Amino acid sequence: MTNWPVAILFLVFAFQLLAQSAPPLIEFGTPMTAAEPEAPPEDDSKGSGSLPAPAGIAPSPDGADGRQTKRILGILPNFEAVSANTYLPPLSLKQKFRLSTESTFDYSSFISVGIQAAVEEATKTYPEFHHGAAAYVRYYWHTYTDSAVENYLVGAILPAVTHEDPRYYTLYRGGFLRRAGYAISRLCITKTDLGDRTFNFSEAIGSGMAAELSSRYYPRLERSGSEILERWLSQLVNDGVGNIVEEFWPDINHKFFHKH
Repeated sequence: MTNWPVAILFLVFAFQLLAQSAPPLIEFGTPMTAAEPEAPPEDDSKGSGSLPAPAGIAPSPDGADGRQTKRILGILPNFEAVSANTYLPPLSLKQKFRLSTESTFDYSSFISVGIQAAVEEATKTYPEFHHGAAAYVRYYWHTYTDSAVENYLVGAILPAVTHEDPRYYTLYRGGFLRRAGYAISRLCITKTDLGDRTFNFSEAIGSGMAAELSSRYYPRLERSGSEILERWLSQLVNDGVGNIVEEFWPDINHKFFHKH
C-alpha cells in the first residue's frame, strides 16, 4: 500500500546503516500477564508508534527498542507500522477503513503522487498521455487512483472479508538479512484478527484486483494481460520495499534522531 518515490533511497540507506552495525537483540522479560499468550518466535511484535513498549520487556543496552513513529522523518505516513514487542487488540472494521483513509488522503500522499507522476511523464511511461500540463494531470489522477484503490482493497475491503490484520508488525530481532527477509515475507504472511498467522490473501488478491481495475481507466493499449501483470508485480515490489523501510525505520530514527 505504500506509495513512496523515496522508498528505494531509504532501502539503500538501511543497507548502509545495518552493514555498519547490526541491531541489538531484544531480551524478553516476564509476560505482561499470566493469561497473555506467548507470541510466535519470529513474529513477536505488536503495537503502534503512539504507544510505549509494554511492561516486562527489557530495553536494549543502547536504548533502542524498535519503537515506530507515526511518520517517517516527520513527513511520510507510518500509520500501519506496529512497534516491536507491543500487544494491541484487533482492528475493527471502522478502524481498518480509517487507516486506509488516513494513508490515502494524507497530505504527503498528494506530494508523493505528484513526484511519481512527474517521473512517469519525464520517462514517457504512457505515450498515449502525450506531453505538457494536460499530460501531467492525466499521469497524476491515474497514479493517485491506482494508489487509492490499492489502499482500500489491500488495507480495508479484503481484510474485512478475510478477517486479516493489515498492519505491519516490526520484528526488530536478528541481523539485517533475517529482518529484511521477514519484511518481504509479510507480503505472503500476515496475522488474522485473532493473532494467528495466515497467508496474506489481502495483499496477493487485493493488489491483483487493483491492477485489474486500473486497466478499466488506462488507454486501450495499456489493458493487455502483460500490462496488468506488470502493474500487479510493481505494486507488490513497492509494498515489499515499504515493509523493509518500516522494519528499519526504528534503527535509523534511533541512530540519527534519538534525543538522549
